[in-house]
Amino acid sequence: MIDWDDIRYFLAVARGGSVRAAAGRLGVNHATVLRRIAQLEERLGAQMFEKLPSGYRLTAAGEEVLELANQMEASSHELETRVFGRDQSVRGLLRVTLAPPLATHLLMPDFADFARLHPDIEMEIVSSGELANLTNREADVAIRVVYDRKTLPLNGLKGPELFGGVYMSRDRLAAWRAGALDPIPWIVISMHGIPDWASEGEVRTTEVPFRITDAEAQIVAVRQGLGITTLPCFVGDADPLLARVPGTDLHMYGTLWLLTQGETRKTKRVRLFTEFVSHRLAAYAPLLAGLSISRD
Repeated sequence: MIDWDDIRYFLAVARGGSVRAAAGRLGVNHATVLRRIAQLEERLGAQMFEKLPSGYRLTAAGEEVLELANQMEASSHELETRVFGRDQSVRGLLRVTLAPPLATHLLMPDFADFARLHPDIEMEIVSSGELANLTNREADVAIRVVYDRKTLPLNGLKGPELFGGVYMSRDRLAAWRAGALDPIPWIVISMHGIPDWASEGEVRTTEVPFRITDAEAQIVAVRQGLGITTLPCFVGDADPLLARVPGTDLHMYGTLWLLTQGETRKTKRVRLFTEFVSHRLAAYAPLLAGLSISRD
């Protein structure tokens, strides 16, 4: 019989195009991937991949196996979610995925409250900018900002709308109000730049940006008075060292949703968690919408 684990390794190489990519995705070393592929090829009596300078390419036999392997994977996930959906205990693993700012600057105290209420639930918070695949059971619940309701293929609870604004340090703002005329740079995350909706308002800016690579460094940079930047209102308004840039407007990023998939949503621990966090998000609605403070 074919080992399902061998099929998982085969799919990882087929999708990643290399042994290195597959090893990274599966969290194993290079040699393990090669051994699993060799084991599958020996069982099937056919070569699955052709090794090229650009990576691994499926052979004709590999293409045939790929179609069946995808079907096996789908059946495996369906089996897992159905069994998981029948589990009505309030113990076991609960994996939650969300963007890092939502975890770090908003919901971690609520996750702690939930963990104290349900100590037998093992919580795993996947705080990442990458979208976890709920269908493949990479997470049980996803908290996401959704821009278009038509793109929602999953089940979910709708949360509040999320807005962002333009912020600078209070010290830099005080200097500007005292008559400092030096132009101030934009602080931008390299891959994003200045969004189309943002404007510098009444503060004069330079054409030379201050570039960084991650959201936490962005917040520290604006606190240090290095420039102005865009932030979610729940981050900028809650920070005592920051203030909105005079003359700028808010912008709606999207709507927060708590998403689940298939049979997973029927488990008691998933239902308890989504209902708990949904109530907490509702209480945060003014902060998320930028209505919790008066404008400076």
